[in-house]
Amino acid sequence: MPRLSQMTDSATVARAGKRDRLVEAARDLFHRNGVERTTLADIAKESDVPLGNVYYYFKTKDDIVHAVIDAHADQIRELFRTLDRHRGPRARLIAFTREIARSGPVVADHGCPLGTLCSELGRRGDDLSEAAATLMRLRVEWASEQFRLMGRKDATNLAVTLVSTIQGAALLANSYRDPAVLTGQTRYLRRWINDLA
Repeated sequence: MPRLSQMTDSATVARAGKRDRLVEAARDLFHRNGVERTTLADIAKESDVPLGNVYYYFKTKDDIVHAVIDAHADQIRELFRTLDRHRGPRARLIAFTREIARSGPVVADHGCPLGTLCSELGRRGDDLSEAAATLMRLRVEWASEQFRLMGRKDATNLAVTLVSTIQGAALLANSYRDPAVLTGQTRYLRRWINDLA
């Protein structure tokens, strides 16, 4: 017979699994359909979690939006930890642009997952708007640090240019339904970064 601690651990894992499925489903639906057009029922169906169980994990839709923002932030930080393994700041920035280029097909279909979320929530002007802005802030701060390590006194301006170019290219790639727009602009950014070094 399993010990109580084992049963508790399994129940905790099951709860975490359902919660993670709900967050992942919400993240996908928010990207494809937008926050406003996605209902808790849609999220429950997509995650294969009974609607009544959703309220066990998230009391309101805003709670799940916060969880999605947190999941995106965790993913961004994990990417930066991976990129930080590259030898120097120039190599890290170039690797970042390559990661962005890989998202071209998804971006062409549905837009940038971060950009669309920030844009939609930014119109609200509430705590979700501020929370979503953190996603872009993380990118700008990381890129700024890389440019600073390259000895650039204009590091913050360069970081804003980098992130703005990526977001603009993502918008155009989605508008044209053409991933080549994003991959072409990231190639341009790699040349630009090399010229700055």
